[in-house]
Amino acid sequence: MTGTDNYDKLSPKVVPGGPAPHTSRPVPPPGQPAPHPSRRPRPLRAAAICALAVALPLPPVLALASAPAGASPLPGAPRCEIFPADNVWNTPVADLPVDPRSAQYVAAIGPDASLHPDFGQGDWDGEPMGIPYNVVAETQPKVPVHFMYASESDPGPYPVPPDALIEGGPTSTGDRHVIVVDTGNCTDYEMWSSYPRHGGTSWQAGSGAVFPLTSNRLRPATWTSADAAGLPVLAGLVRADEVRAGLIDHAIRVTVPCTDNRFIWPARHEAGQDDANCPPMGLRLRLKASVPISQFPRMDRVILQALKTYGMIVADNGSPWYITGAGGNYWDNDTLHELGEIAGSDFQVVNESCLEVSPGSGEADPAQCRPAG
Repeated sequence: MTGTDNYDKLSPKVVPGGPAPHTSRPVPPPGQPAPHPSRRPRPLRAAAICALAVALPLPPVLALASAPAGASPLPGAPRCEIFPADNVWNTPVADLPVDPRSAQYVAAIGPDASLHPDFGQGDWDGEPMGIPYNVVAETQPKVPVHFMYASESDPGPYPVPPDALIEGGPTSTGDRHVIVVDTGNCTDYEMWSSYPRHGGTSWQAGSGAVFPLTSNRLRPATWTSADAAGLPVLAGLVRADEVRAGLIDHAIRVTVPCTDNRFIWPARHEAGQDDANCPPMGLRLRLKASVPISQFPRMDRVILQALKTYGMIVADNGSPWYITGAGGNYWDNDTLHELGEIAGSDFQVVNESCLEVSPGSGEADPAQCRPAG
């Protein structure tokens, strides 16, 4: 079976682009020329889509108290948490020190640019918004996948259904991420620039990565994934089930307009330029504690509180302050659009180096960050 996040149909759109080979040169479908590598931002669609929203009952209040690190399972895969609770994605960073280069990096990303949810309900320019994911049973047949960047990809076969949801839809010329979660093995399979071949009996993709969700193991250093930073896309998605429940308990994926040609833990790959003013892949940011959020609608407050508690991780080149989520009918686009009242200057860079237990592991130990004595 092919699943989504259990809140109606999920589908995506794309903005990421930049100097990384896997973000700037999508693999063309057989027999077709490669699409142009440029990307442009897409604003949220207005009230015409919102009028179609499916109203779901919501609790009247949002508890903003800090919660312990977690790893909420996906709908459709209740026994599969998104990495262990001590994984860096699931570790709060509200109390970690500010990086000395915070102002420099925020200036490079865009202090006057607005926070933008790169997901929502419906389509934009004919493509569904957000990045979808597919939930499949252990019995899903695995099919061959042919990778352009095979030397940095985990080889197939992958359990990709022939009708798997693709970012941007079947005809998209964007990043075309495909994410598949095998519920039997709790394993996340991710591909970028993905095209079905021969009716989906095999696939062609730019690169691919396999992430056992029960493990903290990172990819080999310098390896890409389906994302420029060599990180999992799934772990950083804003999902409707989390927001409806009132708690996002992980960091959120974000794109920035420039990155330096280096990466820091937990990232494994760089895709930038020689400019130390630009942030490295893997940089952690958070919304400043002093930024008021009580005036925002509940949907937005859940997201903003997560940005204060867990922050966001730089994972790709693209438009400034674009956070990634799974699309679907749950979202109210006008409400999400209010997140644009948050400016880049409302964020600060976190120095999370003290969390690192081992360079090859995503395990995070907050006890290492406590002052001695």
